This record gives sequence, C-alpha cells and structure tokens, in this order.
Amino acid sequence: MEDPESVYQKLLFPTPDLIRAVALIEGDIMILGIGGKMGPSLAWLAKKSIDLAGIKKKVIGVARFSDPNLKHSLENEGIETIQADILNDEELSALPNTENVLYLAGTKFGTLGNEPYTWAMNTYLPGRVAQKFKDSRIVVFSTGNVYPFTTVNSFGATEQVAPAPIGEYGQSCLGRERMFQYYSSLYKTPLLIYRLNYAIDVSYGVLLEIAKAVNESKLIDLRMGFVNVIWQKDANEIALRALAYCSTPAKILNVTGHQVISVRWLANEIGKRFARKPTFINVEEPTALLSDASECTKLFGTPLTSIEQMIDLITIWVLAGGKTINKPTHFSERSGNF
Repeated sequence: MEDPESVYQKLLFPTPDLIRAVALIEGDIMILGIGGKMGPSLAWLAKKSIDLAGIKKKVIGVARFSDPNLKHSLENEGIETIQADILNDEELSALPNTENVLYLAGTKFGTLGNEPYTWAMNTYLPGRVAQKFKDSRIVVFSTGNVYPFTTVNSFGATEQVAPAPIGEYGQSCLGRERMFQYYSSLYKTPLLIYRLNYAIDVSYGVLLEIAKAVNESKLIDLRMGFVNVIWQKDANEIALRALAYCSTPAKILNVTGHQVISVRWLANEIGKRFARKPTFINVEEPTALLSDASECTKLFGTPLTSIEQMIDLITIWVLAGGKTINKPTHFSERSGNF
C-alpha cells in the first residue's frame, strides 16, 4: 500500500471542473485570513488550478503570519503574501483592491471569557472588510453554527431555515453575515455566504478527534450523535468555484457532505481498523447541528471524497504518527461555548 502522505497528496489535486472554473474567473484572488486551518491548502489549490489552466492570475494571501515559515512556504509556491493585521484600519486600507476575495478571517476557540475580541473579529471586522472590498466579488466563510439544532432523522437545516445560533460564537458569526449582507445591499457587492460544517483533513477535524479517542481508549461523548462532514480539499474546491455564484442579494450556501453520519457508526468503523473497541459516554440526543447541502450538491455535484476514504486515510495517518494540529472542533458541544 502507498504511504499515507502520497495518498493524501493525490487527493489534493484540482479537478478539471475547478481548472475550468478558475480560468473563467476574471481577476486576481485574495485570501484574507490565509493563516488558519484551510487557508494554506486553499491558496495552493487556487495556484495549482491557475497554473494548470495556463493563465496569469495572482493568488494573494493576507495574515499576521505569526509563523514566518508559513509565509516562506506560500511564497515558495508562487503565492504572494502580505503581512497585515486587518483589525488595524490602516493596514486593512493599505491592501490592494482585488477582484475576488475569499474571507476566512475569524475566531472560534477561546470564545468563552474572550467575548469582546470574538465580536470584534467576527462582527466588527467584517463590516470594515465589506466596505474596503465593496467593488469585489466576495465569498464569506461562515458556519452551520448559525442554525438551530434539527432532528436527527431529518437532512438538517436548509438555507431557508431562519438562523437561531446557540451561544456567542454562533451569534457573532451571524453578525458577520449580517454585516456583509448590509454592505452588499448598499454597494451592490456580489456576495456568497459559505456556511461550512465540518471540514475534515488528516491534520484536524471530527474524524481525527474520534480516531485519536478510539486509538487512545478515551471516552466518546454521544450527545451530539450525528454530524455532517466534507473533505477539506472538496470544500476548498467549492469555495473557489463559488466565486461564480456571488450575487446581490447575497446567495447563502450550505457546504458539507450529503450524508448525515452517526458518531457511533464512525467510531465503530474506525475501531475495526484499529482492532479496538470504542468506549462511549452518554446517549444520542434527538437533535444535532446538521446542515442540508442539497443546493451545494445541485451546483457542484456530490463531494468526490467518500466517508470511507476519509476514515481509511485518517486511521492510517494516526497509526503512522502523521503530523496534526491542535485545533479541536468541539463538535460535541451543545451549549455554544467554545
């Protein structure tokens, strides 16, 4: 069997659909908040697609770059970088106007006890960014946490379900959406609100957390007994292709897998691969944080990476001691405190 790194790299390659879509997008692409979990891989995917399309277009990544190695790594891949704290008005204003903006900036972890900063990042800053880039197309990363819980025997919340976020993190994210919607309406800025849950990669995500818990014989809480997941690369493809669907009024799009998946089933499937029996605590509640991605599937097709592929790669990755990042999803959280 191929080593897990080789398998992982193959799954990162852009599809022909993405290459064609990027070729049709006019103008350069800027990623605000490139330093987070998805930013670097999103930038690499955009740059690779541009190169394969044989066109000239910049990919520009903006972040504070507290890790200088990331900045150098991106630049080595041909991605331009700008080191800036966009909460600082002067540094935000100095950014070049760019035709296409993917907005990934925000905060989730450490919300509890740090509420003012959470609202500054997730609600105040979006208003400033929306004014700065009023002449751009903007895909705004948001979250399924803006929805109420839905019954586990449903497909989850559609885009037509009224937001009812639980806790200040979800509330501040709804604030992010509202700020962008307001300025989109005011300036006629084409906008797409990209409500994501949950992106999965070998280095982080729901499956990794469950796999580590099974492998380390830790208890798995079943109260949030069902989840949606999507492979990070598939989610990144959708984000780039979504630039073509920005509109006024703003389009809202749920981005996740097409299945509602049992946490108990996931743990048992992972346990088979580890030859370990998972240990559970609590029982499944009748509701969960779920999103219906039917509209996303209609526009972009079923995500290419199956849940079985994700499980296989992540279990092999864990067994091989592959590199991971310490950014838990807190997917089992039901009170909204992150």
